[in-house]
Amino acid sequence: MQTAATAKNVQQAIERGHLADAGAELAALPAQDAAAVLDALDRKTRTIAFRVLPKDRAVRVFDHLDPDAQADLVSTLGTADVAEAFDHLDPDDRAELLDELPAKIAKQLIRNLSPAEREATAVVLGFPRGSVGRRMSPEYIHVFDDERCGTAVERVKRRGRDAETIYAIPVTDHQRRLVGVVGLREILLADPDEPVADHANPPIFARADEDAESAARRCVDRGVLAMPVVDHEGRLIGILTLDDAAEVVEAARDEDEARAGAREPLRTPYLQSSILAITRARVVWLFVLAVSAILTVNVLEVFEGTLEQKVALALFIPLLTGIGGNTGSQAATTVTRAIATEEVTGTDVARVAFKEVRVGLTMGAALGLVGFGVAGLAYDRGIGTVIGLTIVSVCAVAATVGGVMPLAARAIKVDPAVFSTPFISTFCDATGLVIYFTIAKAVLGI
Repeated sequence: MQTAATAKNVQQAIERGHLADAGAELAALPAQDAAAVLDALDRKTRTIAFRVLPKDRAVRVFDHLDPDAQADLVSTLGTADVAEAFDHLDPDDRAELLDELPAKIAKQLIRNLSPAEREATAVVLGFPRGSVGRRMSPEYIHVFDDERCGTAVERVKRRGRDAETIYAIPVTDHQRRLVGVVGLREILLADPDEPVADHANPPIFARADEDAESAARRCVDRGVLAMPVVDHEGRLIGILTLDDAAEVVEAARDEDEARAGAREPLRTPYLQSSILAITRARVVWLFVLAVSAILTVNVLEVFEGTLEQKVALALFIPLLTGIGGNTGSQAATTVTRAIATEEVTGTDVARVAFKEVRVGLTMGAALGLVGFGVAGLAYDRGIGTVIGLTIVSVCAVAATVGGVMPLAARAIKVDPAVFSTPFISTFCDATGLVIYFTIAKAVLGI
């Protein structure tokens, strides 16, 4: 609420031409709060507001801006105006911003970096997008396993200012192979002559080409302050800090929630997003769902004769398709979460299917009993039997399909969230109708 009020004040000051007032209000805020205010402004106003900030203040605020807002500023102001702010970014944040910029502007910004910063950025850019190597920081400090704790503390004092963090320190051998992790507290309180290896713990680490979301969830779930990142030979090349890991997890959650609602995530705040951007985020999924829904229409057409003979069957179609879709979505959401937290892997398909079919049968038995009673009282026992058996069957099939689909997606290197709730619902609708009319024909003899 405070951010929105400040953003409104800044915008009004700029519209009235009171640029000094706008700059003073922003400069009085902590850098992170000032960045939140700029993120809330439209593109034109944000550019003016950033211009009126004092230079040293602008550098710190730029560091906290959303990558899309950073890219907008670079594109609008030009590389010269933001070169210093770009130089002060951490290499992982710099790499994320470069991904958002046109190649020509990105090359110009890299060219303006100091040699040391250019080398650190190149390390991060050398890994595939979406990998933890792109999100790690190559600015870390490490100690050797055979050196004394007193020597290690002196190393931290000398080089700690240039490191991303100093509280969790990777321990390596002299070939830079990771052998453990030690806390700053442990070596500070230890006898200076004791070897570091006596205080090191087994490392929780990630490989640079590993999926960033998977590594970040492991870092967050285990509360690791800094997760070492190694290459394919086990040599230390960077760290993933807890705050960076939390950002990755939050972004992945936003993306999953968006896709579960049959849309792509917006890259900018809703009120600042163009009509075209919002349409593009939604329309592709609507096309996919429309094509999928044709299956349902085709099923109804095939069983048109059955409906004509027993019109009452049509009244229960919304109930059955709703139960099937919701059951499948529940299973898919549960398994997708289990995949993300590494509780389930691609080799567990049979175990997941067996568990979900039993869950579906259990839920279906409870719901089917209610359906049998209500439909039997409202119409006749035959209709009640059809509804009861269909609910049991639909729940079993929907739960199994919903549980297996995310694993199938993972096997073919597709984000499990792509199999969104509406997509699974539509699939289960068609399958449920086939089951429904097949049981109806068998039980009622039509």
